[in-house]
Amino acid sequence: MSLNPLIAIGVVVSTATTDAVYVLFNAAVSDRRRIRAASWSAIWYLLSAFAVISYTQNAIYVLFAASGSWIGAFCAMTWLKHDSGPTQSSLINRAAGPGTSPPPT
Repeated sequence: MSLNPLIAIGVVVSTATTDAVYVLFNAAVSDRRRIRAASWSAIWYLLSAFAVISYTQNAIYVLFAASGSWIGAFCAMTWLKHDSGPTQSSLINRAAGPGTSPPPT
């Protein structure tokens, strides 16, 4: 089996986008936004199909999928960090539970 550079790039881009969408899905779930969470979930499912179909034909594409996954999650978390503002601290307070203060940042 030969490696197709266009498929490899497609797998990286697809999994990067898939993981970014997954992070956004989890943020929507944490914020209890039903429509946004459901929409991100549907997009996540559709995007993952390309990568799965690609790397089931050639196992080497799994490495490209892992690279894209890391890139996507890192970029989405970076975007959420810059975009979150007060929401981030409210999520920390909610996770910490009642009567506790959030950890210092």
